[in-house]
Amino acid sequence: MKDLVVFGASGFGREVAWLVERINKVSPMWNLLGFMDDNEAIQGTVINGYYVLGGTEKVREYPDAYYVCAVGASRVREKIVCKLKNINPNIRFATVIDPSVEMSGLVTIGEGTIICAHTVITVNISIGSHVIINLDCTIGHDAVLHDFVTLYPSVNISGITNIGHAVEMGTGTQIIQDKTVGDYSIVGAGATVVKDIPPRCTAVGSPAKPIRFLE
Repeated sequence: MKDLVVFGASGFGREVAWLVERINKVSPMWNLLGFMDDNEAIQGTVINGYYVLGGTEKVREYPDAYYVCAVGASRVREKIVCKLKNINPNIRFATVIDPSVEMSGLVTIGEGTIICAHTVITVNISIGSHVIINLDCTIGHDAVLHDFVTLYPSVNISGITNIGHAVEMGTGTQIIQDKTVGDYSIVGAGATVVKDIPPRCTAVGSPAKPIRFLE
């Protein structure tokens, strides 16, 4: 078994620990050492049976472990991963996929990606590094999800879509085929995307429309 540390001990971090336990029940793969989190108030405590080992600097003490960043906010996750890489340029990131995920063999997935239970991923799909695909999502043929994308629960991605770098798609969002969501945009919960969404904006509604642009 390979040593694993989950970075982020909040709600989603605890769900990822459970995901790892589910993987190990099917095929023992990961020795979960515990969490890391920069919240000093929880460092040294035990959460759901796992120690919070410390913050990012503790990466130096576990150079041979694998890591996965369980922080939902895409831009925050990107900053954390960059910080971890600066501390240890040779850091290794795990890709963790729940045993219940249905996925063809025609899918590429980058390092550090988390795919949660009951998600369906079909054919000829590219999923980048450090992507989070939460519970009960669907991704259709020929879709591309770039690095640091976050899909919150029950997102439906139709075929031939392009989800840009560090995009966040809120719970229950739906996007029709052959549409693009630009880099760093956030699509609100329950939105229906029927037209391309430009980069660096927040879009809400059905149909989804930008309501503000990010600096």
